Amino acid sequence: MGRPALLFVLEVNDLADSKKNKKKRQGGTAAAVWKLAQPIAEGLGLTVWDVRFVKEGALWYLRIFIDKPEGVGIEDCEAMSRAVNGPLDALDPIDGSYCLEVSSPGINRELTRPEHFEAFLDCFVIAKLIRPLPDGTREVGGILRARNDDGSVTLQTGEDEAETTTIAPGDLVSVRVMEEDFLEDA
Repeated sequence: MGRPALLFVLEVNDLADSKKNKKKRQGGTAAAVWKLAQPIAEGLGLTVWDVRFVKEGALWYLRIFIDKPEGVGIEDCEAMSRAVNGPLDALDPIDGSYCLEVSSPGINRELTRPEHFEAFLDCFVIAKLIRPLPDGTREVGGILRARNDDGSVTLQTGEDEAETTTIAPGDLVSVRVMEEDFLEDA
């Protein structure tokens, strides 16, 4: 049985100071929230998979993705959201309106950090590309063999282990684990 992505939205914070908010959006917000959220998650038996601060339409979203070996439930998302709310207000890394979302990374989770790639070596992944290959393909599927020091990703794309494709980080949109391998590893 698969584990769908779960989502728990707690609140919208509304603070004003657009100059300060613009500066914080340019870098450091996700890192500051990660640093705050990780010990809280550990106290709940969770890990932080990723933190993103993104704008969608007119709204800003602070997304904290949590995980644990046996899978994340809505109760975990709610507990993390409630536990991080007060410390997040005290830290005040965002001076404007935003929605706080706490969710699981889902079955077809995106690999974004070196430790994500290490954890899913030898699993089947789909790499989405910025530009299509000469044949028009925008996705490359294969067994994840390496995330190289330069950020490139090497996939085994055929039956033979020598059939590999290395994709430069500037050519990647995303790399996602595919459900079947994730379920086998879970």
